[in-house]
Amino acid sequence: MHSRILILRFPATGTNQPVVCYLARNFDLTFNILKATILPRKEGIMVLELSGSKKNFKDGVQYLKDTGIDVQNASREVNRVKNKCIHCGACTAVCPTSALAVHQPDMAVIFEQKKCSICELCVPACPTRAMEVHATSEAFFA
Repeated sequence: MHSRILILRFPATGTNQPVVCYLARNFDLTFNILKATILPRKEGIMVLELSGSKKNFKDGVQYLKDTGIDVQNASREVNRVKNKCIHCGACTAVCPTSALAVHQPDMAVIFEQKKCSICELCVPACPTRAMEVHATSEAFFA
């Protein structure tokens, strides 16, 4: 089983197909949508975890590219710079996976990187810019 988190960037025009359904039906891939912002006549973005056999995965990614979708490996990770964090909790309000949470009773913000979906909503929400995105060295089809 091959599994990766991918970032799909949809062009503002041209992609009006249910591409995720086609991935499941035509390539026998399973998916978990972690974040999606897709609006008519605007550029869209979707973060999804895609799983299946290595051949089907490659074929599915090629299908997405052929339809005009920019496919990127989410070979990034979100990190918190602890000495910049003031534990205000602003990031916890936007975190969809609860990777960022307020610990009781000391009211300290904790970050569980394993829960992070790399949606990056916390980055602009943090007033002190304690949340940062860094590239990892993970290969696309490794």
